[in-house]
Amino acid sequence: MRQHNYEKLKIWEDSIELAVDIHKMTKRLPEDEKFGMVSQMRRAGYSVPSNIAEGACRNTEKSFNGFLNISQGSLGELHTQTIICNKIGYLDDEESTELITEIRKIRNGIHRFQNTLEIK
Repeated sequence: MRQHNYEKLKIWEDSIELAVDIHKMTKRLPEDEKFGMVSQMRRAGYSVPSNIAEGACRNTEKSFNGFLNISQGSLGELHTQTIICNKIGYLDDEESTELITEIRKIRNGIHRFQNTLEIK
């Protein structure tokens, strides 16, 4: 396997930006969500670039793909949590749509990248 420099991967760069956006957005949630939605969304947001980086440092493409799958799962969590935040009234429609668009972009990018891995 060739080592992947995760710092040069667009999916990693985009997921760092998403994590920052999620962190900023959750700062505005009510205090009583500190151990609920804030914690859930931040952990899922931080998980995406962290798993891309960890997978890139593994010894096999198959292992890397497994970490990319974990990132995909975290993006699914974030998508769901964004919809819930919108329905509760924590996010307006515009901000919710922007986050969901960003999540979908990264999810699609990871999927495309997974298709380039030579998994045996």
